[in-house]
Amino acid sequence: MEKIIMSVVAGIVVVTLAFTISMYNKLVMRRNQVSSVEASVDVQLKRRYDLLPNLVATAKEYMSHERSLLERIVTLRESAKLAHTTSEKFQLNNEISGLLRNLQVRLENYPDLKANQNLMQIQIVLSDVEEQISAARRTYNSAVEEYNNAVEMFPSNLIANLFNFQKGTFFDIPQNEAEVPNVGNLFKQ
Repeated sequence: MEKIIMSVVAGIVVVTLAFTISMYNKLVMRRNQVSSVEASVDVQLKRRYDLLPNLVATAKEYMSHERSLLERIVTLRESAKLAHTTSEKFQLNNEISGLLRNLQVRLENYPDLKANQNLMQIQIVLSDVEEQISAARRTYNSAVEEYNNAVEMFPSNLIANLFNFQKGTFFDIPQNEAEVPNVGNLFKQ
């Protein structure tokens, strides 16, 4: 009888240990997936950062009265490159996205500027980068959602709490990007 009890206790310990290891490994895998996708977002953001000085330099030649907008883009770019937290990086990049959309609408008002081949090529590449950032953002948010679900849902939340797994941060769209832009107001600026 004592051997049976010892065998049952040993079995429970082994199953519990196997469960804990399995849940821990799944949480680590999901956390690493979030980090990996975040790195791909960073690659696209770096491409944007590298393009911005070319766009700004080309546009400055033609748009001296738009200098404050261009300078704000450059300032945000530098701040975003030095961001310490994921949420700070995402917030600064959301501001850059909004300013770039505003700049692209304003550029449409300048026929001579639109005719500049260098600017046209930079805008095409920047537009492609913005699309890739958007796709990377969706992939990142999907990975964060899976990870956060694992951190919060039973029974993996027991292991997450035990080993201090923290929820990930979503790359959210700022409220002003979620609203339909009033193009008339953009032309008045």
